[in-house]
Amino acid sequence: MGSQTLTKGIERAPHRSLLKALGLTDEEMKRPFIGIATAKSTVVPGHMHLEQIVNAVKRGISLAGGVPFEFGVIGVCDGLAMGHRGMSYSLPSRELIADSVEIMASAHNFDALVLVPNCDKIIPGMLMAMCRVNIPSIVISGGPMLAGHYQEEAVDLSTVFEAVGKVSAGKMSETELAKLEDLACPTCGSCSGMFTANSMNCLTEALGVALPGNGTIPAVASARLRLATKTGMQAVELGKVGLKPSDILTREAFLNALALDMALGCSTNTALHLPAIAKEAGIDISLTDIDKMSRQTPQICYLRPAGDYHMEDLDLAGGVPAVFQVLADAGLINTEIKTVSGTVRERLSPPKNNEIIRPTSNPYRLEGGIAALWGNLAPEGAVVKQGAVATEMMQHKGPARVFNSEEEAVEAIMQGKIVAGDVVVIRYEGPKGGPGMREMLSPTSALSGMGLDKSVALITDGRFSGATRGAAIGHVSPEAALDGPISLVAEGDEINIDIPNRSLELNVSEAELNKRKKNLIKPQKELKGYLKRYAEKVSSAAEGARFK
Repeated sequence: MGSQTLTKGIERAPHRSLLKALGLTDEEMKRPFIGIATAKSTVVPGHMHLEQIVNAVKRGISLAGGVPFEFGVIGVCDGLAMGHRGMSYSLPSRELIADSVEIMASAHNFDALVLVPNCDKIIPGMLMAMCRVNIPSIVISGGPMLAGHYQEEAVDLSTVFEAVGKVSAGKMSETELAKLEDLACPTCGSCSGMFTANSMNCLTEALGVALPGNGTIPAVASARLRLATKTGMQAVELGKVGLKPSDILTREAFLNALALDMALGCSTNTALHLPAIAKEAGIDISLTDIDKMSRQTPQICYLRPAGDYHMEDLDLAGGVPAVFQVLADAGLINTEIKTVSGTVRERLSPPKNNEIIRPTSNPYRLEGGIAALWGNLAPEGAVVKQGAVATEMMQHKGPARVFNSEEEAVEAIMQGKIVAGDVVVIRYEGPKGGPGMREMLSPTSALSGMGLDKSVALITDGRFSGATRGAAIGHVSPEAALDGPISLVAEGDEINIDIPNRSLELNVSEAELNKRKKNLIKPQKELKGYLKRYAEKVSSAAEGARFK
């Protein structure tokens, strides 16, 4: 396999002729062919600068004696897609991205692959393809956006979403909101908190498929371009030695990634993506594995949206190598496994700031950032970013306020119909029911902006943005569209949330639920195109919402 199947032998003269049509010389055909999958677009702020990253990768490939070949993939900006029909396409795009990279890499017999993503679904989609194709591969992301500054405070996209709720509650004027929106997203790059994109980019380091710094070096830093050049050079080296993703992406690597996930307080979307990526690698990672890691790994970083620090602060404090050093000192990760550049141990470096990256003896939380919950409301499980839940909401009991769509819930919240103590239930937003399992940043941000994030919980079979904070429980499985118990919740039912004890219970008798089940009428949605095919093929959120 590899590029020689295109370039060697008399019978490959037609192939060489086509390669020469690209401008390649006979000398270049003797060199390794390195594919570059890029998600560059002028739609997504996190991707608008990826041409610079790709050019640096090409320079590195050429310096190391390889020949770069660039091809593109789609990418959805979750922020722009948030709160309307567009969000139905975000998670489904992950499968298309994986398929596209698999097709291009497999059809053209590259000797190695460089993956250039930055935002939410593009990263896991490319990693899923990496596992399928299983040729030497490496990731270089576009890097995080810098934080903005407004009224002497660091701000970001989630600040703007929450400000909408403040305006509705009379706590901020529309003039102030307009000023904030000008300043909150000041540069290119993935949104600047520990949201999904930055969570996943940090996890590429933990998995060992990217060079140190990939998760945290700012998008606008020249160090990002130097890292891209080194990544291109390393891709050629990986091709020469034949180090494949299957040699790196072992179960131990995924457990290391889960440990980092918990220590950083990453997005709950990682509970969808890591199991889906692992499955492509032939490894099972379950909600039980995720919760077990949460119980044994303290949260030692407190970044936005939970805390006040941004990605640039984590980078200055030492980034992933420093967090891994703390975890290694506590015996919480395996330091002897392979990465694309040596072993994990060779990457470790001490923290430069013991407040941004705390020691395990003085963590922000004794447990990790994500918890899995089970109970009669979620027999197959649910997830919550417990690292972003106020202490007073770790246990909560209240009446259900039931909505069959995100739009209905947002309208009720903005009209002041949700009060302290309520448990907002949003259903028929799961992988099949949505379809596409939309993120619920609009309702959670509205609640936070209105000052209700410490008194109102939200439960959904959909999912949440990494920018969400508060008692927001998602991925409830089975989902309503599959007749899960969430479909049977009625207005006013008492729901008991107990995050420390991992419990999510609907305080309604089984006899009453069986009665409701017989009379259940599900809302019907007319589907067509890709969303129709997606709804037919997608699995439960508890299985990573991947195609069956």
